[in-house]
Amino acid sequence: MSPTLYAAPYGATPVSATVHVPGSKSITNRALILAALADGPSTITGALRSRDTDLMIEALRNLGTEIIDVIPDNARDNYITQADRRPRATTLRVIPHPLTGGHVYCGLAGTLMRFLPGVAALATGDTYFDGDEQAKQRPLATVLDALRDFGVEITGNNLPFTVSGTGAVLGGDVTIDASASSQFVSGLMLCGARFAHGIRIHHEGKEGVPSQPHLIMTMDMLAKHGIHVDTSAPNTWSVPAGTLHAYDWTVEPDLSNATPFLAAAAVTGGSVTIADWPTDTTQPGNAIRDILTSMGCRVELSDAGLTVTGPQQLHGITLDMHSMGELAPTVAALAACADSPTELSGIAHLRGHETNRLNALVMEINRLGGDAEETADGLIIRPSQLQGAEWRSYADHRMATAGAIVGLHVPGVTVQDIETTSKTLPGFADAWSALTGTAAIPTEQTHNDVPTDTSSGHPGAPGAPQRTMEVWL
Repeated sequence: MSPTLYAAPYGATPVSATVHVPGSKSITNRALILAALADGPSTITGALRSRDTDLMIEALRNLGTEIIDVIPDNARDNYITQADRRPRATTLRVIPHPLTGGHVYCGLAGTLMRFLPGVAALATGDTYFDGDEQAKQRPLATVLDALRDFGVEITGNNLPFTVSGTGAVLGGDVTIDASASSQFVSGLMLCGARFAHGIRIHHEGKEGVPSQPHLIMTMDMLAKHGIHVDTSAPNTWSVPAGTLHAYDWTVEPDLSNATPFLAAAAVTGGSVTIADWPTDTTQPGNAIRDILTSMGCRVELSDAGLTVTGPQQLHGITLDMHSMGELAPTVAALAACADSPTELSGIAHLRGHETNRLNALVMEINRLGGDAEETADGLIIRPSQLQGAEWRSYADHRMATAGAIVGLHVPGVTVQDIETTSKTLPGFADAWSALTGTAAIPTEQTHNDVPTDTSSGHPGAPGAPQRTMEVWL
């Protein structure tokens, strides 16, 4: 049986939309953990509800934390899941209780498999970790070995594994190689204040720690809970033992999840505003502003949000993405639509994400007739005439959104398993189709059944844009 495919809408005319993106996954999952370890109840407002965050909520509940869904009386459709129409609270009340052993299902989420082992070590009893089959290939031993250095008993080096918690961890100094993921450092920092002697993490490796903004995010969030991390020594994060005080969070929109919608403006020569874009943020997704400017877009931050207006033609760039690797699929999709080569570097660690993203991007761009090449630490993408074909997602949410971006530029693209976007952005397909005024269409047909007549225009062509859409996710 053929897999269900999503007929990606083609942007024959410029898109025009204001998009309301839900809360940051990275902030939501960190806030949930910190609230569970705090000295009293905390409220998280604007929390993302997606597969990754729902799995975090379920895991913390299984470890003894009380998490209450606060459903507003006037809940709108954007609080409702498409699958079962139940209310989806984006305000959560987190009430800490003594941690006990339990079961943690990680799905494909790095924030669970790398952040929660330290929390489980603080619990009393055994905690069994498991996850999706693909998650078992993601790097994990670094954080487990660090906990073993502190005397924590752990059976297994990858999913599935068991943490035998005693209710306390000694802590102290530990040296790790975190060049594969900043989540190794963040995961240890988040629980380190609850260790008897705190934790002093030193990174030692051939490469630096990627995604530095995520480390800054973790430290900033710890500071809000009263724990200040010392970074005065190079490649070292010292978290003192102390009390995590309760703190009420208001979660920013997820800027990385917003980038495909901004890319829609870039590839169609249209204009998209992301509402409530923060003026000050630690999210790596904020880097998209300079990236799009470099590729020829006009970018403006105002009270209305961040507005991107696309050019007649996108241009290639040369960019070190070591600190913002999660944006690479979006940027690679844009590069495939550009008129000059793009070289992306500093992202070798993407081979250990939900899939090997470097290899996957090369495979899918070239499947559409593109000219993409994998390098030791990145990608080279050269201009080429693209054609409609099936874009495979590899169960990776950012690969799926990258395919949708290319589909706006190239008629006849179908995206396999668009539902994988529910990992961090439920409702993506409906919202994406709304940009062009079309319905989200699942199909078992091939791209050859999708109209490819481009005589009415092409992305970036002069012409009146569609009416401005108001899109909620």
